[in-house]
Amino acid sequence: MTVRPAPRFPGRTMISRAKWLLRARPGDYMLAASDAIASLPVIGRHLEPLGGVTAMGIWGSRLAPAMMSSSAKSWLTPGIGELKKAERDQTQAVSDAALRGVVSAKDLDIEWPAPERTPPFWRAKHHRRHLHRTSVRYGRQPAQLLDVWRRRDLPVRPAPVLIFVPGGAWVHGGRQLQGYALMSHLAEMGWVCLSAQYRVSPHHRWPSHITDVKTAIAWARANVDKFGGDRNFIAVAGCSAGGHLSALAGLTANDPEMQTDLPAGSDTSVDAVVGIYGRYDWEDRSTPEREQFVDFLERVVVKRRISRHPHVFRDASPIARIHPDAPPFLVIHGSSDKVIPVEQARSFVERLRSVSRSLVSYVELPGAGHGFDMIDGARTGAMSTAIGLFLGQIHRNRMIAAKEVI
Repeated sequence: MTVRPAPRFPGRTMISRAKWLLRARPGDYMLAASDAIASLPVIGRHLEPLGGVTAMGIWGSRLAPAMMSSSAKSWLTPGIGELKKAERDQTQAVSDAALRGVVSAKDLDIEWPAPERTPPFWRAKHHRRHLHRTSVRYGRQPAQLLDVWRRRDLPVRPAPVLIFVPGGAWVHGGRQLQGYALMSHLAEMGWVCLSAQYRVSPHHRWPSHITDVKTAIAWARANVDKFGGDRNFIAVAGCSAGGHLSALAGLTANDPEMQTDLPAGSDTSVDAVVGIYGRYDWEDRSTPEREQFVDFLERVVVKRRISRHPHVFRDASPIARIHPDAPPFLVIHGSSDKVIPVEQARSFVERLRSVSRSLVSYVELPGAGHGFDMIDGARTGAMSTAIGLFLGQIHRNRMIAAKEVI
């Protein structure tokens, strides 16, 4: 029988423990209890998800008042139904405009998917038709598993590769449901997609999350050819927390401090990044919403205070890691996102465009909220198409450049 190590009680001395007890909130006690439960021999590892549920509940309780107030105002607005329909109807035009000059006019001259009335997650069974292999291990940790999506008859070998990183507020990193529409669309186009699960808080402190994403990239660089993928072209995409992790991974290629678990020489570079309603700044506390977010990071994800460890939060902020050699980026965000306000995306894109020498495209969806790709069928098909067009163009550019070198 393997005995798991006991949880670290907050603080190492009586004084520090006393300070923690005085400062702690009910949510902190709940997290400490879930940590203790997860450390129990034999059954503890099966109870780890309780910590994520607790953490998600804490974060949700902080967001609930503002979201309920916003929803109430929306419901009481005269003509809100017509307004929302008009906003959804702009999806194709906004996407087309964002890709002009990046994707060829010929490729944009297509019939875009018709809006769907049903939420995308209701069509999960349909999207899973290209799910090729489940629970492939990409590392030694129990959570380091990925699913492989691809057509049975790959039209081109080796095929370009996308690693999809699920969201979940850094406390949930499961592969279920998220990204299904996007990966199904890319698989139909002839891509190989990898949906990567990763370690999450509160039982795994930052930077375990990004370490796992880096491990998945390195695994793909070394092994994806076994599934028909091209080791030499790997893009990464993610939603929400996954958008943050994807952007950070793309901007910190082969950074030794973020891949300490990998052998020397492991390649964690990526060829393109797609950030979908991601969080790109872990330092800014200029608004009440951002102050609450940093507090959540301190108590649940990083488990360190920004005042004492500012470098940890800065190093984890994609906006602080932008450099001229950043890979091509496509950033997608909804203008009505109440979980991660759209200003996060706007400031990140502005900074990217001012520094990076690569392509940067930005799609801001009028009226879209957080998680639109899971619940809003009117937008999901168009967004999958836009992402496919962007990544397809980046892949073609890379292939042309490679031939010119030869």
